[in-house]
Amino acid sequence: MTRMSGGEAAAAALAALGVTHVFGIVSVHNLPIYEALSRTEGITVVRCRHEQGAAHAADAFARTSGKLGVVLTSTGPGAVNAMAGLYEAQFGSSPVLMITGQIETRFYGKGKGFLHEAERQLDMLRTVTRRAESVRRTEDIASTIVAVATDLRTGRPQPGAVEIPIDLQYAEAEVTLPPIPVPGRAELDPAVLDRVAALLDGAERPLIWAGGGVVAADGSAALRSLAETLGAPVITTIEGRGSLPEDHPLCLGPRVERGALSPIIKEADVVLAVGTRFQNYATRMWQMKIPGRIVHIDADPAVIGRNYPAEVAIVADAADALAALAERVHGGGIDDGYVDRARKSVQADLEKSQEETGPDHWQIWQIIRRLLPDAAPIVRDSTVPAYLWGNRVLPVLHPRTSIRPSSLAIGPGVPLAVGAALGSGGRTLLIQGDGGIMLSLGELATLVDYQLPVVVCVFNDGGYGVLRSIQERVMDRRFGVDLHTPDFAVVAQGMGLASERVSGVDEFEAAFGRAIDRPGPTLLDIDMHALAPMNFPLPPHQRSRAR
Repeated sequence: MTRMSGGEAAAAALAALGVTHVFGIVSVHNLPIYEALSRTEGITVVRCRHEQGAAHAADAFARTSGKLGVVLTSTGPGAVNAMAGLYEAQFGSSPVLMITGQIETRFYGKGKGFLHEAERQLDMLRTVTRRAESVRRTEDIASTIVAVATDLRTGRPQPGAVEIPIDLQYAEAEVTLPPIPVPGRAELDPAVLDRVAALLDGAERPLIWAGGGVVAADGSAALRSLAETLGAPVITTIEGRGSLPEDHPLCLGPRVERGALSPIIKEADVVLAVGTRFQNYATRMWQMKIPGRIVHIDADPAVIGRNYPAEVAIVADAADALAALAERVHGGGIDDGYVDRARKSVQADLEKSQEETGPDHWQIWQIIRRLLPDAAPIVRDSTVPAYLWGNRVLPVLHPRTSIRPSSLAIGPGVPLAVGAALGSGGRTLLIQGDGGIMLSLGELATLVDYQLPVVVCVFNDGGYGVLRSIQERVMDRRFGVDLHTPDFAVVAQGMGLASERVSGVDEFEAAFGRAIDRPGPTLLDIDMHALAPMNFPLPPHQRSRAR
């Protein structure tokens, strides 16, 4: 038991949890925690420019590093600002802990109009977290933080939140730092594993469907071992990209929503789905037929069977289950023609993607892959180049290097790149649109503050390209999608970034090469009107409305 302030108790708890980075904005309602963190060895406080950006950065840090992401905000407006980032972390199953201030306990709950008063802040936080707690004694600050952090990393990762009144942050008390528990993992049933191994060994056309849960659980090595022993092809979701390198001969990539792989899925006699919810686009709004016997593995029992019935369910950490199955299967019974047909389906889809992407963008992604380090995180905002080639075609070669807003939100790209660069410790690519970057433009200053080696590729078409395409084909007119956009090269220079304007593929190759060689951040303002146009296909739920 040690006498310390509430701010020191919060910092000590985070240090004990192994936290290395805290993202946030300093405020009158979190000053003691910030001050204590500034004296805590091993923790870097990352000064972001907006609380939403801080939450997104903490999220991407967690995804790329596998560590706990932490965001620190003020009460009231600061906490509200962070909500979109917590929403994305919840949607993407990311372990993000938010610590927020709260007004003094003597005024809390009395509705007196105190500065930053947020009477129902806890209720708000609970809508986007697994667990949110409010501390009532300085003695309980450390134990509450440890408890919530342990909870959000148990089973399927999710965000959590702790609010700490400002008077408790300043107050001193005798604090006992609790032991840090190891997050619980479900026990595997050997009989069930034996049954699944027999199903896989008896299958002629087994197919593995790997979701983001494989990446989150660090299950890539076990997935590869199982796939290679069976000789089974592997489909990944977009969140599952990198769970098997996309240059591996058994990797079919993230193309399930495209339709080209539907015959392969229909042929499969056993489908092993791991760490996936079978989300809407991946299954074409759940219209995809999966007639084979489904074995569904997930850390969250609530998602198993929700969208497709499972013959066998295993509630477990993806890495544990895959490793156990890899030890049990023997392989050797697969139909080689099935794998060949799967590869041909991928090739046919690549050819279709090339037609949709156009020759210039097709060359651009090839230049990126050639010059970008294999282990560099690839961050994609919600923009047409990301949809057409960033999410599907640009190869992902390592786990934890594929980052996007899984909720398909527009705008989080720059702060996601901040977190990805800090989480990976190396070069990072951001594929961004001109409309989306305006929602988090201030975080360019964060890139400069820490001289993060991020290449920001702004594909500039003067508006919201995705929505423009939908409007033109569904509504026969455009409104609200054509924007005045600033000169991003000048804006970047004003913030201290190196920047270049790019027109054409040759200019892109030269500029991207220079950006890769620079130690700090670079912004490339790419004129999409100078490139051959892309043909953006309508999302499935819009196709029936097309005129």
